[in-house]
Amino acid sequence: MGKSLELSTWLTVSALITICSACKDKQQSTDQIAFSSANPFFQKSSLPYQAPAFDKIKNADFKPAIEEGMLQQQAEVKKIADTSAAPTFENTLVALEKSGQLLKRVNGVFNLLTGANTNPELEKVQETEAPKLAANQDAIYLNTKLFKRVQTIYKQRDTLKLDPESKRLLEYYEQQFELAGAQLSDHDKETLKQLNKEEATLNAKFTSQLLAGAKTGALLVNNKEELAGLSPADLQAAAQNAKARKLGGKWLLSLQNTTQQPALQSLTNRESRRKLFEASWSRTEKGDTNDTRKVISRMAQIRAQQAQLLHFKSYAEWKLQDQMAQSPIAVEHFMQKLVPAATAKARSEASDIQVLIDQQKGGFKLQPWDWNYYAEQIRKARYNLNQDEVKPYFEINNVLQNGVFYAANLLYGLNFKERHDLPVYQKDVRVFDVLDKDGKEIGLLYCDYFKRDNKSGGAWMDNIVIQSKLLGNQPVIYNICNFTKPAPGQPALISFDDATTMFHEFGHALHGLFASQQYPSISGANTARDFVEFPSQFNEHWASYPQVFNHYATHYKTGAVMPQTLVDKIKKAAKFNQGYALTEILAAADLDLQWHTLTPNAPLQDVDKFEAQALHNTKLDLPQVPPRYRSSYFLHIWSNGYAAGYYAYVWTEMLDDDAFDWFQQHGGLTRANGQRFRDMILSRGNTENYDKMFRAFTGHNPDIHPMLINRGLVNK
Repeated sequence: MGKSLELSTWLTVSALITICSACKDKQQSTDQIAFSSANPFFQKSSLPYQAPAFDKIKNADFKPAIEEGMLQQQAEVKKIADTSAAPTFENTLVALEKSGQLLKRVNGVFNLLTGANTNPELEKVQETEAPKLAANQDAIYLNTKLFKRVQTIYKQRDTLKLDPESKRLLEYYEQQFELAGAQLSDHDKETLKQLNKEEATLNAKFTSQLLAGAKTGALLVNNKEELAGLSPADLQAAAQNAKARKLGGKWLLSLQNTTQQPALQSLTNRESRRKLFEASWSRTEKGDTNDTRKVISRMAQIRAQQAQLLHFKSYAEWKLQDQMAQSPIAVEHFMQKLVPAATAKARSEASDIQVLIDQQKGGFKLQPWDWNYYAEQIRKARYNLNQDEVKPYFEINNVLQNGVFYAANLLYGLNFKERHDLPVYQKDVRVFDVLDKDGKEIGLLYCDYFKRDNKSGGAWMDNIVIQSKLLGNQPVIYNICNFTKPAPGQPALISFDDATTMFHEFGHALHGLFASQQYPSISGANTARDFVEFPSQFNEHWASYPQVFNHYATHYKTGAVMPQTLVDKIKKAAKFNQGYALTEILAAADLDLQWHTLTPNAPLQDVDKFEAQALHNTKLDLPQVPPRYRSSYFLHIWSNGYAAGYYAYVWTEMLDDDAFDWFQQHGGLTRANGQRFRDMILSRGNTENYDKMFRAFTGHNPDIHPMLINRGLVNK
C-alpha cells in the first residue's frame, strides 16, 4: 500500500515462514519441545547487531521460548513489585525497561516472520499464545502493587531532578498503567482480563482468516484472452502464480490487501474487471471458514465494553488519549474539513469518466471496477502518460540504490553496504549495514519486497531489535512490501507509486535507525499512530524531487535518464484522480472511527448494513468510490494496531506536507536541512510532546493548506 506502514505486532499479524527448508524434516511438534540452551533464543544472538540466526531457528523454537519468556518476565516484574525498598526511578522504571528480554527477543523475530511468510504450524502458535500474551500484559499493567510504586514516583516527579527523557518515561508509564485499567476494582480487572483474552484470540483468528481468504479469493483465469490488456510481464507473473499452485496452463491474479487491484487499470475485458473486483470485495464474505464478519462484529463489541470498564464513552475516546489528536471529536472535525473537497473532486472525476464511457458507446453506468481502467485512459489522453512507458525506468534495485539510499546520503550522509554473510528467512531478502556520515555503524536493514501467498498484504516497517543505550542495542529494522515478482530472467520493474512506497517505508526505517534514546519503550518509531506516519510520508517527497528522481529514474536496459518530456508528464499527472484517492482513504478512516465509537450496549452489528450506514452518515457513500478497505478485510484496524487510528495517514499527511513546505522555503534538499530534521524529529522518538516537536521544527502549528495544495484540491 503506497501510504502504509502497517506497523505489525506479532500478536496481530499472520504467522510465519518457510524459515529453513533444510530444517523441515527435523521440526517437531511445538507442544513437545522444552525450552533449553539448545533453543536459539536462549541467549542473545552472537551475530552482528544481534541479528537473528535464521538458519538455526525452527518453527518449534517459538512456543517454548515465548512461554519461558513470559515466565521470566513475570518473575522479574514480581520482584520489582514486591521489593521492600522504597520506590525509585531506578528500582522501578529502569528495572521495568530491563525486564522481559527473552520475550522481547523472540517477539522481535516472530513479529517479522508471522507477517512475512506464514505456515500453518506458526499460525497455530500464534492463535494459542495470543490470549496468553494478553494475560501476560494484564499481569503487568493491572498489578496493583506495581502501579502504586509508579504512582509514588510520578507524584514526586518535580523533585526528583530527572533528565527530560527519564521524566518522559515516567509520564509514559503512568499513562499506560492508567489506560490499561490499573485503577479498576478487582472485579472490573477480572472482567477486563477476560475481554482482553477474547479479543486477542479473535484478533489472531481474523489474521488467519484474512490471509486464507485473500489466497483462496485470487482470480483464476483459464482463457488468456480474458486477460487482454495486461503487459507480457504481468501475464508471465500471473502464469507463474498459477504454476506455483500446480495450476499450469492457467493464470492467477493474486489479491493485494486493498479493495482496488492493480490489474483493473489494464484489463480491457469488462467482465474480467468485474470478476476481479468482486473477488477482492467478497474475499472474506463468502459464508465459509474464512468469513470474518462474525469475528469483527464481536471484536467491535468487546472493544466498546473494554472502554466502558475504563469509564470512556467509546473505544476511540479511550485509544486517542495518548495520540496527537487526543479525541474523536478532533478527528471528526479534521476529516470534515476534507470530505466536501474530496467528494466534490471525486464526483467531477466520475463525470469525466462517464463522458468517456458514453463517447465510446459503452452503454453502461460507471461502476467501481471500471474506474481505474477509464481513469488511466483519461490520464493517457490528458497527459499522454502510459504506465508501460514509465515502468522501464523503475527497476527495483536501481530505485533502492540510486534513489532511496542516494537521497538518504544527500540528506543525512548515510551509506549502505550489502551483506551476504548473514542468514535470511527467505531467498529474496537482502541485508544492509547502515553507516553514518563518519563511517560509524548505525544498524542493520532487511529489505523484503516481493509478494508471496503466505505474506500479509501491504507494506510495513518494524524492528527486530529496538535501539536502546540502556540495553546497549543498535537497531535492526526491516522493510516489507508486496510488489509483483517478475518471471525468472525478467527485470523487476515497478510503478512510480511502488517506488514511492519504497521511499515511504524507508522513512519509517530512518525513524528507527536514527533513534538515540536511553529507554526502549520510547525509542525510535515507538510513537503515537498519528505521528509515526509523519517521517515516512515526509520521505515520499524525495521520490519525485528532481535531484533524486533524475538519479534513479533510468532505463533498465540502456541506463538512459528518463526524458524530460516523460518526467513532465508524470509531474503534471501527479494530481490527477486525487478526489478518488482521498475519498477512498477517508471512507476507510470513517469506517474505522464509526466502528470504534459504538456504545457498549450496542448489539452485535450486521457488518454490511453497518458499513453502508456509516458511509451514508458522513456523505462518503459514493457508489463508484468504494472504501480503500472494507470492514471485513480491514487488517489495519482489526489486527495491526490502527483501531480508531486509521485517520493517522491523512493527519500525518498534513504534517509531512507542511514540513516539506518548510524545506522548500529553506533551500530544499541540503545536508543542513536534513541534519536539522534528523536532530529535531527523526532522532527524538517519543521523548517530548508531539505538537511541541512539530512547532519547534516548522515554527508554527500544523497547517492543512500545503496538504490541500499538494492534493490539487485548492490552488496555491
